[in-house]
Amino acid sequence: MPYAALLPMALTVVVAYLGTVLWTVRTSFTASRTFASDKFIGLAQYTRLFDNERWTHSLHNLALYGVLFIVACLLIGFLLAVFIDQNVTGEGVLRTVFLYPYAMSFVATGLAWQWLLTPGAGIDGAIARMGFPGFSFDWIVDQDMAIYTIVIATVWQSAGLVMALMLAGLRGIDGEIWKAARLDGIPAWRVYLSIVLPMLWPTVATVFLLLATSVVKLFDAVVAMTQGGPGTASEVPAKFIMDHLFLRSNIGLASAAAVMLLAPVVALLAPYAYARSRRSRA
Repeated sequence: MPYAALLPMALTVVVAYLGTVLWTVRTSFTASRTFASDKFIGLAQYTRLFDNERWTHSLHNLALYGVLFIVACLLIGFLLAVFIDQNVTGEGVLRTVFLYPYAMSFVATGLAWQWLLTPGAGIDGAIARMGFPGFSFDWIVDQDMAIYTIVIATVWQSAGLVMALMLAGLRGIDGEIWKAARLDGIPAWRVYLSIVLPMLWPTVATVFLLLATSVVKLFDAVVAMTQGGPGTASEVPAKFIMDHLFLRSNIGLASAAAVMLLAPVVALLAPYAYARSRRSRA
């Protein structure tokens, strides 16, 4: 019975996931355009992909976004977890407030922040009405700053999840460590840096993987906030793929881009899965 219960999920994994991945890889080596084709052209689609300035620009944007997003989420999430771990008054309310944004979809988050960052409305308009008419916050329409608005919105949404995971890790640390540190007169910041963070390494690794995979999947927030603009200032690989798949009718190029986007995910998850399997066998 247990195996029978697992059969539908096993079929889903094999057919819906592995099957579509293999089909995508195969299509990336063909001359497929509007419809799938069996004409094999080798690595030609990958050559066209990396000759495409829009694709290379989207990779640059993703790298910049990924570094800022992961660092900011880890830092803010850890600081929030440390703050709540001090047994502050209203801890349950604060946990809910900080975690609530993660319950929202990226589309809802993107639309909310689009309004907040639109020049003449949201933050810009509110500060102007407070008596600062010369204030301007136009990052969302600035080609050099648009990608940073995506970072702001998604960090606001995801930092709460990091906080919840980090807090669970902090609550698992033996309180005797803190008592010993106080007796020895060790500053709190040194305890966190030299003792607590190394003990939280499994939690940090899990959080890093979750954040890294969300970086690769970034699409909804970009479409909701900037549509990849101004121009291609906030273009990301997932949007490049969707545009070429549905708007430009180039299945072969979109498949090649999807395969290249899958590669870093596999590179991140494979060592982690291998380490966990070895740990479970030990």
